[in-house]
Amino acid sequence: MASSMVTSAQPERPSRPNLAFRRLRGKRSPAEFAAAVRRAAREIGERVSCDARYVGRVEAGEIRCPNYAYERVFLHMFPGRTLTDLGFAPRASVRGRRARADEDALPAHTRPGECAADETRGAGEPYETQDTQDPYEKHDDHEESDVLRRAFMTGGATVAAASLGPLGLALDAAAAGRPVRRAGSGEAGALEEAVRRIRLLDDRHGADGLYRRAAAPLRTAYALLDAGASSRATADRLYTGAGELAISVGWLAHDSGRFDDARSHYAEALATSRMTGDAGLEAHAFCNMAFLARDAGRPREAVRAAQAAQGAARPLGSDRLMSLLALREAGGWAGLADRVGCEQALARAQAFFDRGPSDADPEWMSFYGRAELEGLEAQCWSALGDWPRAARHARRAADLQDPHFTRNLALYSAELADDLARGGRPDEAAGAGMRVLDLLAEVQSSRVGTMLAGTARVLLPHRRNPGVSAFLDRHAALPRPA
Repeated sequence: MASSMVTSAQPERPSRPNLAFRRLRGKRSPAEFAAAVRRAAREIGERVSCDARYVGRVEAGEIRCPNYAYERVFLHMFPGRTLTDLGFAPRASVRGRRARADEDALPAHTRPGECAADETRGAGEPYETQDTQDPYEKHDDHEESDVLRRAFMTGGATVAAASLGPLGLALDAAAAGRPVRRAGSGEAGALEEAVRRIRLLDDRHGADGLYRRAAAPLRTAYALLDAGASSRATADRLYTGAGELAISVGWLAHDSGRFDDARSHYAEALATSRMTGDAGLEAHAFCNMAFLARDAGRPREAVRAAQAAQGAARPLGSDRLMSLLALREAGGWAGLADRVGCEQALARAQAFFDRGPSDADPEWMSFYGRAELEGLEAQCWSALGDWPRAARHARRAADLQDPHFTRNLALYSAELADDLARGGRPDEAAGAGMRVLDLLAEVQSSRVGTMLAGTARVLLPHRRNPGVSAFLDRHAALPRPA
C-alpha cells in the first residue's frame, strides 16, 4: 500500500472559529449536539447526517455557512436568530466566488450559491470545502451524485446500501483495469463520507444487508492508496479513512456473524495504524478486536486486546474512549468467569464515563452514551449468570436509547428478553421479545436474531402461557436465513 506524495507549496490560512455556534452548544458534547440536530431535523421533516465531526468543523470555522437543509434545521432549533446570529457568513457574501479558487480545490458536487468553506485556500491544500452532504438532499446532476440520490430516495436498507458508492468513479476505473488517478482532497472526503454512511445505515438497519456492498468502497480505498496522493496531508487522511473503513466493514462482518472476515478486516486496520503511527486508529482497531474475541468465545484474547487498546488510547485524552475500552475488558473478564476482574473494570468504566464528554472523543464514538454503557454492563452480568442484575441494566439501556440507533434499541431489547427468560420471568420476556420482533422490520442483524432464537428456546417450556405462545408463534413465522 505504498503511496507517493507531494506537499503543497502554498501555506494554509487558518480558519476563524465560530464562537457563537460553540456557545450555543453549551455543555453538550459534539456528539450529543449532533444528535439534537438530527432530532430537530426530524421534527420539520428534514434528514441530515450530522455527526460530531460536522459540529467540530462548524465550530472551527471550516464551514462558513451551512447548506440549505442544515440552515432550515438550525433556524428551527434557534428561532428568531439568523445565520449571522449563529456565527455563519451571509450566504450572499460568498456566493459566486468559487470561480476564483482553483477548481481542483473544490469537490465536484459543490452547487452554485452554496457556501464554500474558504474560497481563498491554496489549490493543493487537502481541505474539504463543503459541509457534510446528507444522503437525502438533492445534488447536481453529476453522475455520482445522481446515483446516490436515486438510491436513497428509493428507500429501504437493501437499496440504501447502494449509496455506499461515493467512491464509485474510482471503483469503476479499478474494475475496468484502468489506472486510478492520484487522489486529492475530493477522494479523501468521499472516503470519509463512505465511513459515515456505513455507520449511519448500520445504526438504522443493522449489518446483514450492508456487508457485501460495503466491501466495494474498501477495495477502492486501497486502490487509491496504491495510486498515491496529491499531498502528504491527503495521504494521511486516506490512510486514516481506509483504516476506519476497514473497521466499519469488519464490524458489519462481525454483526452478521462472519467472524473470520471481521478478524481479517480488523487486522488490516491495525496494520494501517501501525504503519502511520495513528494511535486513535490503533485504539479503535484493538477495541473492536476485543469485542470480536469476546463474541467468538476467546475471552482471554478479549482482555489482552482491550488492555492494548487502553495503552494506545491513554495519550489521546478521551475519558469516554477509556470508559468504553474498560467495558471491553470487563466483557473479557466476565467470559473468564472472573467476577472480581469484571467488577474492577466496570468501576473504571463508570469513573471514566462520569468525567463527561470532551472534544477529544473520537467521531466514531457517537453511539456511546449512557444507554450503551448500561447495555454492555448488562452483557457482563449475563455472562456471569446474574440474570436479575443483567435485566435491570438491559432495561435501562432500552429505556435510554435514542430511537435513531434502531439496531442498538433492538439489541438492548433482545438482551432484556433473554435475561428475563433465563431469570424465570417468562411473561415479561415475551413482551420484550415482541418489541424486538416489531423492530426487525427495520433491522437486519444476525446477532440480534441469534439472541432472540436463544430466548425462544428458553421460553418453550412456558408455551401454555398466552403471551409466551403469541411470541413463539410470531417468532416461528419469521423468514429463516438462507
